[in-house]
Amino acid sequence: MDRIKQFLKRPSLRRSIVSYITAFTLLALLLIFLTFQVCDLLDTRIREKNQPASWGRYYLTDEDGNRLGGEGILISRDIPVLSERDERLLSALRVLPALLAPVWSALCILAAALLFYRKKLKTPLGLLQNASARISADDLDFHVDWPSGDEMGRLCASFEKMRAALWENHLTMSRQLEERKCLNAAFAHDLRTPLTVLKGHGEMLEARPEPDVQKAAAAILRQVTRLEHYADSMHRLQRLEETAPLPRPVEAAALAAGLEDSGRTICGQREKSFRFENRLSGSAPDAVRVLKLDADFVSQVCLNLLDNAARFARSAVGLTLSEADGFLLLTAGDDGPGFTPEALRRADEPYFSAEKAAGKHFGLGLYICRLLCERHGGFLKLENTGDGALATAAFRLL
Repeated sequence: MDRIKQFLKRPSLRRSIVSYITAFTLLALLLIFLTFQVCDLLDTRIREKNQPASWGRYYLTDEDGNRLGGEGILISRDIPVLSERDERLLSALRVLPALLAPVWSALCILAAALLFYRKKLKTPLGLLQNASARISADDLDFHVDWPSGDEMGRLCASFEKMRAALWENHLTMSRQLEERKCLNAAFAHDLRTPLTVLKGHGEMLEARPEPDVQKAAAAILRQVTRLEHYADSMHRLQRLEETAPLPRPVEAAALAAGLEDSGRTICGQREKSFRFENRLSGSAPDAVRVLKLDADFVSQVCLNLLDNAARFARSAVGLTLSEADGFLLLTAGDDGPGFTPEALRRADEPYFSAEKAAGKHFGLGLYICRLLCERHGGFLKLENTGDGALATAAFRLL
């Protein structure tokens, strides 16, 4: 009895669709039967209406002359004459049951499918679609609840289990990220005091007259300077990770002029030629185009991309400013050797550098570019063109 109750309460999808099809098949048979009965009744009435005067109704009787049951039989020696309209009606009534039989069957099957979808699939599929969209948007603060014991109920339960696991992982990663930020801040802060002491002693040793001592002191000061740059980069990176863009209206022509000046300055310092191309619409002198974005984000990304391109370029660096699909695109290219396969995978990771002797470069330039682009709703794309490296920074326009 418990199994029967469980079956009736929570049937599977397979049992449900069989039940719906069976019920509506019976409904189709009933409709077909009623169609035949109605057509037969109408046929009889039309014929009775046109029966001739010589017609008589004869009934079956027993040996004593008593009438037996039944409606009797119409018998006439004359042939009934039907009107043209009645002839058409009788012809239609003979064909109609055969025509309506497949129609009733198709309509009932369609009704069974629609009812099954509405009762069993529509709501859970909507829940799963909404859950997928929210997970894609990195929103895990919800629940997938479909109280059913069928396959869709189990699927929703599995989806809810996955969401809960993702939520736990998200919380764990958030805690780890916050701990890393605190650790980096503490490390950068605590490193300054011993570095200051080492730098002071190094300068004192460098002032001594012995050449060997001066040489050792110079080596110590170089490493101390490198560690100071490292501590500063960690502190600067932490500030950038906590920075949010502040979009403001900016004239496209003014933005392009500022980026061009920065490019010429950076490339001039490294004795590289510079080519700038402005493809923004409305950049002509008689047209004022206004963009809504964080100009500081764009400028900092531009400086990092140009500095990176100028370091690896053989002789020339190019910068292109354009717009596509609601994004401002900043494309920096060089004629250098291009990215190595490893650099294409990891160049925008923090503290990765393709240079063996990195010096004061700690592999944060492209990572900062990617971080600022993503904060601005965009992305950073790195690729090789065959003539060198190409980096494209995208910023969503508001």
